[in-house]
Amino acid sequence: MVDLFMQSSGPRSSRRWLISLAVLLIIIGLCWWWWPSSATHKSAAATHPKSTSGTPRPGFGGATGPVPVRVAPATVGDFPIYYKALGTVTAMNTINVRSQVAGQLVKLNFQEGQMVKAGDLLAEIDPRSYQIALEQAEGTLLTNQALLKNAQIDLERYRGLYAEDSIAKQTLDTAASLVVQYQGTIKTNQAAVGNAKLNLEFTKIRAPIAGRTGLRQLDVGNLVAANDTTALVVITQTKPITVNFTLPEKDLSVVIARFRSGDKLLAEAWDRGDEKLQATGVLYSLDNQIDITTGTLKFKARFDNQDELLFPNQFVNLRLRADTLKHAVLVPSAAIQFGTNGTFAYVMDGDKKVKIRQLQTGASDEKATVITSGLAEGERVVLEGTDRLRDGSEVEVVNDSKDVPAAPVQKLQGQPSKGTDESAVANKAEKSRV
Repeated sequence: MVDLFMQSSGPRSSRRWLISLAVLLIIIGLCWWWWPSSATHKSAAATHPKSTSGTPRPGFGGATGPVPVRVAPATVGDFPIYYKALGTVTAMNTINVRSQVAGQLVKLNFQEGQMVKAGDLLAEIDPRSYQIALEQAEGTLLTNQALLKNAQIDLERYRGLYAEDSIAKQTLDTAASLVVQYQGTIKTNQAAVGNAKLNLEFTKIRAPIAGRTGLRQLDVGNLVAANDTTALVVITQTKPITVNFTLPEKDLSVVIARFRSGDKLLAEAWDRGDEKLQATGVLYSLDNQIDITTGTLKFKARFDNQDELLFPNQFVNLRLRADTLKHAVLVPSAAIQFGTNGTFAYVMDGDKKVKIRQLQTGASDEKATVITSGLAEGERVVLEGTDRLRDGSEVEVVNDSKDVPAAPVQKLQGQPSKGTDESAVANKAEKSRV
């Protein structure tokens, strides 16, 4: 009969018949596939009538069990108050070493970046011309000294003759004047000798201060002029070293009062990332007027810098310890919350519940906050898990941060959720269907 039908209908009717048959088989398969699953879910729902399809968010009315939290107790201790500022490292002394005489540079006695002491020989200028000038000055001095001696002898002779009334008074006066003239000439000759010796000494260029040399600016063989604009080398005093910084007007009262009373205020220099402490020192000096454009006062802190971690013109984050609060109530800063009613924290009410406590806070940093009122020593505050809490929420205290779920729908590690029974029934039905 099928053959007769296909022959009578033709190829086009046969193709339509095959498509209809395929659609019918797919519908039957889907009905067979879904029927056991629906029945299983209905039986599971009848067994657990309180289960729901969604998981309520903890802390917002859902019965999902205690919220995992991490807590820490309030402690009592000393809390240092730091003022922070961006500082610039400045050398105590910076010297541009230049030649005081002209000549050819014949020798360099230092290495670039070398530590030198005051008086160390750095370089030498050709001394020959200055040695000759010294010898000429010394010769002139000897000549005039001989003339002075002869004039003094003549003066003594003329005094004797004048006493015998053998010469005129004018001759005696002329001889005395000649002696004074030669004495003045000798003083001039002595100054010339001293100047020649000084110029000869200046051919040896020495370090005026102790410090570290920079890169040399002139090489051997160059002709240098006296007080040339190009320095031979720059020496900076890096031990000790200073850091310049500014503080706003509102922070000045405590700092200035303690500084003028003779207290040594601790200063810390941190790197640009504010992660590594590079040096510790003390407040050294302050300016005598406030900058009216910025409303700040300039300060200078001094550091021994024995390991030379601070370099001139380096930028650092400076922390100045202005004061220390004694016996203050401290809590981790992570426990402090901010709301419409002010600052608060979740405080443990027994071992299983939390309550909201309004707080009055003082100074704080990245780690701890001072509590001026609202909390006593030993009371435990919630550090992690606060986004899932409300006043009176049930909690479970855990010891490790990894046990506190990052999302509200997560549970404690190793703690089964209330939907475990429903999941087990569904999985069992799935396996039976397969």
